Amino acid sequence: MSKIQLPAIKPQRRPWNKGRLVGQKRPLLAKQVWAIRARLELSGNLRDLALFNLAIDSKLRGCDLVRLKISDLIAGDRVRERVTIIQSKTRQPVQFEVSENTRNSIWGWVCRPEMFGCIYLFPSRFHDRRHVSTRQYARLVGYWVSAIGLDPSGYGTHSLRRTKAALIYRKTGNLRAVQLLLGHTKVDSTVRYLGVELEDALSIAEGIDI
Repeated sequence: MSKIQLPAIKPQRRPWNKGRLVGQKRPLLAKQVWAIRARLELSGNLRDLALFNLAIDSKLRGCDLVRLKISDLIAGDRVRERVTIIQSKTRQPVQFEVSENTRNSIWGWVCRPEMFGCIYLFPSRFHDRRHVSTRQYARLVGYWVSAIGLDPSGYGTHSLRRTKAALIYRKTGNLRAVQLLLGHTKVDSTVRYLGVELEDALSIAEGIDI
């Protein structure tokens, strides 16, 4: 019995990961945080400045960050120094600190005339959406890192979530503290998320001179 030879079919859609760096996105260095912050301050972009600062401080996932409401952070005529929210992924509470620099940028943003009557801290500019989408947030992160000469394929929204957590771990080595700040239910998740074992191994290797 003869076999029917079917014509080869080439995929029409380009693979989503073609030419991209997949896997964990690297955290920002302190000097890179300040470079992005300085550019946003000079440009007078109050919304992006508040969003960037809060992303670094809060260590929240993008889906939780964009859904923050003004009432979550504002109490009377001031910005709260500590905020507690329920994470949408785990349904568990997580608390984060809001530094003075971040509080100032948030207050400057919410006092803008266009924020009058808004419920969400980062409202969408499209009428059919209540707040900035996670996709739009990801695009903004790409613009921010590109503006200081970094390759956007190596960074993402989780870069901002990991930045302060990675710095805290490097300075203290306290995994339990980082676990609580990230809202992880298991410390193993924190180890994998930070790439702690690899970082420690590289640090040991760098200290050995042959």
